Amino acid sequence: MAAQDAAVDSTADSVRDREIAVEQTHLDQVYRRLEEKIHEAEFLMNDAAKRGQVGTPGALAERDAQVFRAGIHLNRLNNEFEDFLFGRIDLVLGKDGERGADGAFTSVEPAEDAIRPDLTADIAETLHIGRIGVLDNDYAPLVIDWRAPAAAPFYRSTPKEPGRVVRRRVIRSKGRKVLGVEDDLMRPEVTAHLDGRELPVLGDGALMAALGRARTHSMRDIVSSIQAEQDMVIRAPAASVAEVAGGPGTGKTAVALHRAAYLLYQDRRRYSGGILIVSPTPLLVAYTEGVLPSLGEEGQVAIRALGSLVDGAEASTYDEPAVARIKGSSRMLPILRKAVRGALELGGAPERLRVVAFGRRQELEGDELNRIRQVVLGATTPVNLLRPRARKLLLDALWAKSGGAGRHTDRELAAELRSGFDEDISTEDAFLEFLNAWWPELTPRGVLATMADERRLGRWARRVLNPRETRLLARSLRRTGADGKGPLSVHDVALLDELLLLVGAPARPKRKRDLDPLAHLTGLEELMPGREETQWERAERLAAERTEYAHVIVDEAQDLTPMQWRMVGRRGRTGTWTVVGDAAQSSWSDPEEAAAARDEALGSRPRRKFTLTVNYRNPAEIAELAARVLRLAMPGMEPPTAVRSTGLEPRFTAAGADLGASVREETRRLLEQVDGTVGVVVAMDRRAEAAGWLAELGERAVALGSLEAKGLEYDATVVVSPAEIAEESPAGLRVLYVALTRATQQLTVVSGARDRPDGAGMPELLRD
Repeated sequence: MAAQDAAVDSTADSVRDREIAVEQTHLDQVYRRLEEKIHEAEFLMNDAAKRGQVGTPGALAERDAQVFRAGIHLNRLNNEFEDFLFGRIDLVLGKDGERGADGAFTSVEPAEDAIRPDLTADIAETLHIGRIGVLDNDYAPLVIDWRAPAAAPFYRSTPKEPGRVVRRRVIRSKGRKVLGVEDDLMRPEVTAHLDGRELPVLGDGALMAALGRARTHSMRDIVSSIQAEQDMVIRAPAASVAEVAGGPGTGKTAVALHRAAYLLYQDRRRYSGGILIVSPTPLLVAYTEGVLPSLGEEGQVAIRALGSLVDGAEASTYDEPAVARIKGSSRMLPILRKAVRGALELGGAPERLRVVAFGRRQELEGDELNRIRQVVLGATTPVNLLRPRARKLLLDALWAKSGGAGRHTDRELAAELRSGFDEDISTEDAFLEFLNAWWPELTPRGVLATMADERRLGRWARRVLNPRETRLLARSLRRTGADGKGPLSVHDVALLDELLLLVGAPARPKRKRDLDPLAHLTGLEELMPGREETQWERAERLAAERTEYAHVIVDEAQDLTPMQWRMVGRRGRTGTWTVVGDAAQSSWSDPEEAAAARDEALGSRPRRKFTLTVNYRNPAEIAELAARVLRLAMPGMEPPTAVRSTGLEPRFTAAGADLGASVREETRRLLEQVDGTVGVVVAMDRRAEAAGWLAELGERAVALGSLEAKGLEYDATVVVSPAEIAEESPAGLRVLYVALTRATQQLTVVSGARDRPDGAGMPELLRD
């Protein structure tokens, strides 16, 4: 049996390696052709310079035009040179043999005899999709520009309406090296051949091929059901909110990503404002970036983890569940508002303002200053933006005290006197020093740091948090340091975003671009800038500057806290939405509070609800075990239907005296039996410990906390001490349900002492 498994693994490795090598060969050919085109453009530039030596007006005009054209071409080639090939489609024969300007066949629908009665077909055309079009010396397409009509099937084809597409491939590369490929089958029931060999399929496409080619009617019906469910979501009208529900393994994330591609290509002008994809963890972001390549110019698709949505902030630590419940709750709103106003008075704010006006000293005392402050704070404007109003009211009060209003009856003279008074006073060092100390410019991080003082926080949180909650919150914020620049959790990032709204962002200085100092003298600045941004630099800059998007996709939406919904909602105030989630997998302890915040974020937009019902990834043996936990976590909730069986029941084992050694042994056993990765899921407070257990097992063994497992899949999974996971938070049973549904092939459960395992090693929690 072990020898057979090894042979299967070896075959899978060889297919994957061979397909990567095929794409690498094509990519090498493309880069050679690109280098030739760059040399051609450089030759044209040099030739244009020689034409200018003739000196006639006609030659100079011709030179300028040639420099302009060659400069633009060379600039574009250089800017698009790296990481630009990302897709491929394999198509059957079309209805006609007409070719377009890019060298590709124009027919969208297959020829009548393209697919034979025995459901076999030959691939007639293969197109690679990238950021720019590249033709070989014979004008055959090496790469199709993603905006070209020939590239449309890459985005528009679905299993229900495949057109000529049999296989769609996402190519992951870095620089000039192909890292991996992932296939989607548009016609899983068809056995296609390319160059005399059966078309190989990797990733989820391989599973769909196995299901689609099954000779039973029930399997065919299941594949049709998957296709219909997913196609409805992908093509749903964009004007409404698409709410997609589905249990583990139903393909929610993949469908949402294909919807992003479809919308962007279907209406590029409408979505030029950008599409934001929000994932709960950085691990899921890495997976998402592999499935959905960058699809357009100028940073049109931004993929962000919740902990990286705020510019300049990045979550790098975790809160314990009790603290997370406090920070994520909408109860934080009144506390943050009081903290912002309270932060203005910290640091020894001066209680007296003294200036000299009309040769006499003018003073404002503490009571007068407090009244002015309260008047200014009566507005709802962010406090940093209220500083000009505070300055004006201080000057008004000083003017009134000075008696300047009665010095002239003539309005023009009085206005001139007041203007001079304001200018004199507002430029005095004493006034400027007072204003800076009395109304300092606040930063979100600075305000967050002030909340680490337990006594101070207690005043701001009175009647909102109890003493224990206040103590927990203050202690957790101490890690940010006195300046607020210490490590942040994902919940801290949402608080920073709220504080940014309350304090107001200071104006950013404009960055000067590096230009050739002689460019404006030669006139070449207009024709060909000496240092243009690369596409990636431009994409990053626009993504950083953009704060609102035309469409927002929220993955694993059931895990967003009320404060996180407010943060995400601000980025889609004028856009459309796709919200993907599963209530049964929610790790947030108060779903009703989160639902209210979600409704506020989505506003009054019409909604269309979709449910994905087929679990085509988890084997039935694993799905059945997970369903036991679901019945405990959410009685009455129906799990999705698992459509395949492997015959491999989940394995149960009780740990010995050394838990780490037991987990390492089980992980090593699974690594020998599966081709891909093994995920080891532990309670959140065991993450670092688990990483140490697996250190010697290589990159295929991955240790992760229970909350990090959301949305991820592994060939095999080891779930360590279910009781620890279930007891770590009020939502622990739902988190355990997630952990048990990560494996696509095999599952092992390792019980600790708290699991009370029976003689077979099965924990009490999982027994019927």
